[in-house]
Amino acid sequence: MKSWKTTLAGIAAIVAAVATAVSAQFDNDPATVPDWTMVIAMITAGVGLVLARDNDKSSEQVGAGK
Repeated sequence: MKSWKTTLAGIAAIVAAVATAVSAQFDNDPATVPDWTMVIAMITAGVGLVLARDNDKSSEQVGAGK
């Protein structure tokens, strides 16, 4: 995990998306349902952050292009 800052932000975004969906699904109120479009968007953004590299890392430092 050479780009730990963006990886950590991505994991946090994914956890937040899942926690929001679980909370809405199981809150004992049938009127609230998860916004699946938003959950998918948040998870996609999180995956993008996990795959991104930090701004202060060069391509050579993270092994890009191999």
